[in-house]
Amino acid sequence: MSINNKKVQITEPVHDYKESNVIGVKHEDNAHLDLKGIVFSDLDGTILDNGQNLIPDSTMEALDKLKANGYLIVLSTGRDMDTHYSVRYRDMIKPDAIIHHNGNKITIGDKLIFEHIMEASLVNEIYEFCKKNGYCVGTSIGGEDFFLNPEIKLAADRSYKKLVERNFVPFEELFERRLPVSALSYAGDISVEKPIVEAAFPCIQLFPFNGGRGADMIERGFSKAEGFKKVCAYYGLSDEECSGKTYAIGDSHNDVPLLKAAGLSIAMGNGDEAAKEAADIVTDDIRHDGFFNAFKRILLI
Repeated sequence: MSINNKKVQITEPVHDYKESNVIGVKHEDNAHLDLKGIVFSDLDGTILDNGQNLIPDSTMEALDKLKANGYLIVLSTGRDMDTHYSVRYRDMIKPDAIIHHNGNKITIGDKLIFEHIMEASLVNEIYEFCKKNGYCVGTSIGGEDFFLNPEIKLAADRSYKKLVERNFVPFEELFERRLPVSALSYAGDISVEKPIVEAAFPCIQLFPFNGGRGADMIERGFSKAEGFKKVCAYYGLSDEECSGKTYAIGDSHNDVPLLKAAGLSIAMGNGDEAAKEAADIVTDDIRHDGFFNAFKRILLI
C-alpha cells in the first residue's frame, strides 16, 4: 500500500474551554521545515505491556533511537497521562507531545494547546443513568479516581492484570467540587452494555479495551485522528507533508481512526482484528519486540 494514498484534512487547533473560549495555537518556530517525521504511538498494549506492567527494553531502545534520528514522539492514548497512575510512564517515555483522552486534550511539552470539557449536564445525565442501572463509570483527575460502583472498575483492572493503585473517591464529588471532565471511563460487560449506553446517549461513543471489560467513553466527533490533525497543524505540516512524514502504531479499537489517518500505520501482533485490518503493516506482538521490529522494518531505526 502506498503511504501517499492517505490524505487528511488539516485544521487549525483551538483550545475549547467549557465557556467556549477559542484561541488559535501554532508552532512559532516553523520547526517542521527540518522535521524528519512524527511517530504517533498508543500506550497500553503497544508501548506498555499491561500484563507485566512494564515497558520492554527493546521498546525503550526503539524510542531512544527514533528521537536520536530526528523523529518526534507523540503519545496517543485514551488515558490522561497527567493522572497519578500514568505520570510515571509519561516521564519514562518523555514524548514531545501527548494526545490524551482520545483527542479530548492535547499537550505539546508542558503547553496545553487543546482541551474539550464535557457539559456538566451531560455528565450528570450519564451519572444518573449508570446509577439507576448499576453500571460503573468515572474518571481520574490528578491523584484521584472518581467512580460510581468502583468495585466493578477494580475487578476490571485485576482481570487485565494491571497493578494500578487506585485512590477511589465518590463520583458525586465531581459535582460538589465542580471539576471539569474531558472524558469518562467505563467498566463492565461492554459487549452487552455498550449498545445500551450508546442508545441512551447518541452523542457518546465507547471504545472497548481490556478484552471487553472496559471502554473509553467520549463524545462523538473526538478521536485520536482529530488529535493527530491538531498536532500536525501545530507543527505546520501541509496535507502532503502529513501524508509523507507521519507514522502511527497501535493495537485497539480506539487506534483505528489514527491508523487510518497516518501516512504509514502499524498494528501490534497482539492487537485486535479491527486494528490489524486498518493498518498497513502488522508487526510482532509486544512480548516479541513488536515495537522495535516495526520501526526497524520500515528503516526508521
